[in-house]
Amino acid sequence: MSTSPELGRSSRRQVRSLGSSHTPWLLCTMHITQLNRECLLHLFSFLDKDSRKNLARTCPQLQDVFEDPALWPLLHFRSLTELRKDNFLLSPALRNLSICWHSSRVQVCSIEDWLKSTFQRSICSRHESLVNDFLLQVCDRCPNLASVTLSGCGHVTDDCLARLLRCCPRLRTLRLENCARVTNRTLAAVAAHGRALQTLHVDFCRNVSAAGLRRLRAACPRLTLHAEHSATMIPDQPPRCLPAPGPALRKLLPR
Repeated sequence: MSTSPELGRSSRRQVRSLGSSHTPWLLCTMHITQLNRECLLHLFSFLDKDSRKNLARTCPQLQDVFEDPALWPLLHFRSLTELRKDNFLLSPALRNLSICWHSSRVQVCSIEDWLKSTFQRSICSRHESLVNDFLLQVCDRCPNLASVTLSGCGHVTDDCLARLLRCCPRLRTLRLENCARVTNRTLAAVAAHGRALQTLHVDFCRNVSAAGLRRLRAACPRLTLHAEHSATMIPDQPPRCLPAPGPALRKLLPR
């Protein structure tokens, strides 16, 4: 069957029209490095820390995007070992920091020091250095922090938190959960340096007392304070001297 010239020309025009509108999607390809900086930052924002680092290793342009502070307004860590990695950036752009450590080692690190074995003390000492060194870097590099969450961080000290409050004057929310070494000294530091602080959580922090909480509420009446179970937990106790053995017990002791 033959086709009229007019119909053929019309069909060819339709094909050309269809091709002009769809060819860029079907035939043209674009390399990721051809995207502009805004698109690359948006793309990186969907990746976790390891994936960002791996992608950055592929070329200098993507490494430059990885090192852009605008990519790092939020950091979340699920274990202390993540603090050792080089797959993140600390900068003034950081607004939200979270370290939530949920592991069997948390229980060991929450034991009173005098009850720990030599091996346990060695492990906890390394963890303490790791956490405090990291938070000191945060104090030096991230002055614009607005929110910090520390959960299961039994190594965080009052001195470290006091420095954080001094170095981050814009801090509005501080959440401390199951931080065994946090005491009333941290509450005093909040009263002295937490001028912008609006919300404070000290949940399951056994060395925070009811008296310390009352003093903080009196000093900062506008502060929203949460202290679930903290004041009702048994605080750390110094080791007690064992009584001298009686005569009956002395007979059983080896000579």
